[in-house]
Formats: sequence, structure tokens, C-alpha cells
Amino acid sequence: MSQKQRIFFWSITAALGGFLFGFDTAVISGVEQSLQVLWRLSVWEHGLTVSIALIGTVIGSMVGGIPAEKLGRKRTLFWIAVLYLLASLGTALAPNWTIFLVFRFFGGLGVGASSVAAPMYITEISPPKSRGRLVGLFQFNVVLGILVAYLSNFLLADAGAEPWRWMLGVQAFPSLIFLIAVLNIPESPRWLLLRKGKTTEARDVLNMIDPDSAEQTFLAIQQSHAQTAASSRLFSREYSTPIMLAVLFAVFNQVSGINAIIYYAPRIFEMTGLGKSSSLLSSAGIGLINLIFTMISMNLIDRYGRRTLMKIGSVGLIITLGLVARAFYVEEFSGMTVPLLLFVYIAFFGFSQGAVIWVFISEIFPNEVRASGQALGSFTHWLMAAIITFTFPYLAERFGGGNTFLFFTVMMVLQLLFVLRLMPETKGSSLEKIERTVFAH
Repeated sequence: MSQKQRIFFWSITAALGGFLFGFDTAVISGVEQSLQVLWRLSVWEHGLTVSIALIGTVIGSMVGGIPAEKLGRKRTLFWIAVLYLLASLGTALAPNWTIFLVFRFFGGLGVGASSVAAPMYITEISPPKSRGRLVGLFQFNVVLGILVAYLSNFLLADAGAEPWRWMLGVQAFPSLIFLIAVLNIPESPRWLLLRKGKTTEARDVLNMIDPDSAEQTFLAIQQSHAQTAASSRLFSREYSTPIMLAVLFAVFNQVSGINAIIYYAPRIFEMTGLGKSSSLLSSAGIGLINLIFTMISMNLIDRYGRRTLMKIGSVGLIITLGLVARAFYVEEFSGMTVPLLLFVYIAFFGFSQGAVIWVFISEIFPNEVRASGQALGSFTHWLMAAIITFTFPYLAERFGGGNTFLFFTVMMVLQLLFVLRLMPETKGSSLEKIERTVFAH
């Protein structure tokens, strides 16, 4: 196996956590109505059934940095795979609602923790020149997992007496593949050196990554450790810049309205006068476009940089969201106007925010606090996702589609200012060089 193939295998293995993240998030859409009827759930119980995984995700992202620091990146990914496997088998075989909730919550913990550990691991084993593309595999797999879940639900709709059990249980197969594959990847060299002092093992992994620059990288990690060892607490003054960058980036990711549009696409399309079947078809188109433009972004992120993609994406999001808001204000819903605008919106989102977020947040924190910094960025992302998802139906009904989409538009104007004034470029630089750039920014 060549050097490039080896690093790609390690990266795609970690990115399988993203595939399961996407699959686990989307699979509930195919079973929630069956569960409501089966267990005679009240409106509140039904809402909890759908959202329990999101609660687990928020908690998993908040604490995901702890095992990544204590146990290492590799062992954390292994236990995430175990959580996914337990969640798929437990929910599929659940004899009652309470047990179903417990295992669904486990799946949420896996999703949250994987959004911390997987991008961080890929960041720490990737050469600078291809790091954006390799970390981008995580987001690509998230989007792929969502699409595969929808397809799987469709194919298993008539499987057996209780199809919902098959829809949930099929996730055990990719979970098992993830678990086995993780056993065959090395530990992060930065964790080995800085947390365990295993210099020989760290050198060996760095040599497998890039023998030409291994010694230079090894010395740079040691030098970085000597300069920042005074404080390994994230919430100290010296880390205020990367904290500010990560939190703002995660907040802007969600106030673009992305989760509201993905979760409530049929509702939005019906608000514009489309029939139910057309709404569902349009929703499937959103998933496909997201996948295509995430793939395009992965191939451009290391060539043109994170800031360039974010500048193009921000302008595109401002224009498309503004036009959607205008359509609601003047009630111009002829044909497919709003769905087409939202397709273009998804294309710009997948091209910029969707692909860049996990890459950028995993790069900007120093080695000493990368796990807790990644956890902070991920937690902020998921907390905002929960807030936007829960409040969107109320906001759309209370203030109307025009005002709601105008709010998202204004937020993207602020994001563009953030990109132009505050966001540093990180392409092609070693993690230790990025550390110096961020602190000087």
C-alpha cells in the first residue's frame, strides 16, 4: 500500500463515523409514524422519540473531547463504533418505548462524539497539502449517510411484519465495518507524543505519513508543546482567538437556516403552494444536490483555500435567501420558484459552510487544546441546530416565511463580514504553523 493509499484508508475509516452520523440522523424519518401508532404515543412522547437522539448528540459533542484526550483518538473512535452498533441493534430489537429511547439516545451520543473525534483524528494524520480534502471526507460521508438512509428506508418499506425494525437494524452492518476497520489504523502521532510521551511510536506514524518531513514535523510538535505547555486549559486568555473563531463559525453554520430547510423542506414547499408529493420529491433533490456540491468543494478546498470557498458561498447564500424572502413577501410562488432557489441555496451551502466547518474548526486549535476546542465547536454547532430546529415551525407561523428567511439573509451578511475581516486562511500549512498564524491574526 502506497503512502497516499495508506493515509486515505485511515481517513476514510475515521470518516465512516460521519456516514453513520448521517444515517443515524436521517433513518428516524422512515419509522417515526409507525412507532407513534405502535406504542400509541402522545404528541409529547412522539416529539421526544424523534428528538432524543439530538439531545444525545448535544451531550456527546460536549463531552467527546474527554475520551479523545484520555484514551486517544483511535480508542475513542472504537467506542463510538460500539455505540453505533448498540444503538442499531437495541432500537431494532426494542420490546417497548422506554428501551427504544435509551438505545436511540446512545446513537445520539455516538453522533455527537464522532463530530469531535473523527475530524480531529483526520486533521492530525493528514499532510498539509491534502488535509482539507481528507477532513472533507467526514462531511461527504455525513451527506452520503443521509441519502443512503432515505434509500434504505424506501427499499425496506415492506420488509417483514414490522419493517421499522429492519430500517433501524440495517445500520448494524456499517457499524460493524467501522468497528473492525478502526482496529487497523494507527493512533494520532500528536496524541502519542504530547499525551503519552511515546516518541518512537509518534516518529513511526509520522514516517508512514510523510518520511521526507517526518523529523521536521516531529520537532515542530515538540516546539509547539514547549511554547503552549504553560496552559492546557481551553478557557484561558491565550486561546480567546481560536475560541471566538470556532464559536462564530459554528453559530453562522446554523443561522444560515440549513437544518430548518433540511428537516422542514416539505413543509416549506407546501407553504408555497406545492402539493405533498411534489414537496417530497423536491426534498429528495435537496439531499442529492448537497452530496454533489460537497464533493465539488472537497476537490477545491486545498487548491483555493477555506476563505475563498466561504466568500463565494456567503454571497450565494445571501442572494438565494434574499430571493426566497422576497418570494414570500410578494407571494410569487409560480411553478418551482422557491424550490429552485432552495436547490441553489443548498449548492452554495454544500460548497462552502457544509464542507469547510469541520476542516476549519479542527485546524485552528493548538495541539494542547485541540480535543476540547473541537468539542466546543461541535457543541456550539449542535446546540444551535437544536434551537433552530425546535423554533423554526413557531417562527415561520408567528412571523411568516418572509421575515424568517430575511433573518437568515441578514445572518449571512454578518457571516460574509466575519469571513472578510476575521477568518484566517489555513490551506497548505502545518498545524503548528496555523497555530502561529491564528495567534497573530
